[in-house]
Amino acid sequence: MIMGRGSEASEAGVLPSDELIEAMRAYNASMTEAGVLRTAEALHPMATGARLSYRKGKAVVIDGPFTETKEVIAGFWIIEVASKEEAVAWALKMPYVQDGEEGIEIREVFEVPELDERVEEERDRGER
Repeated sequence: MIMGRGSEASEAGVLPSDELIEAMRAYNASMTEAGVLRTAEALHPMATGARLSYRKGKAVVIDGPFTETKEVIAGFWIIEVASKEEAVAWALKMPYVQDGEEGIEIREVFEVPELDERVEEERDRGER
């Protein structure tokens, strides 16, 4: 999963320039043509979202906006590639740039069978 971090502008609801929108469409099209893109989505600003935290076993719902914008995800791409290096190569092609900030994060997604297998291995070792 490639995640693009939000900015003060994106959280204020400011849309990217027409040039950046077209560049992102071309980027997504290139990943589709290469057969690696599963889905890509932009997210509404955090002001319309909520966070859940848990205290003493009870959920506490906190409505947005939240204080830290640098930790907010503005959009994501789910890609299917053979390695982290290939995911990084695709992320480096992204026309998403925020000077001075960590703008992109890459994380591997557990597939359900892989997660089930790992849980069973831990149970077998008595670690769960």
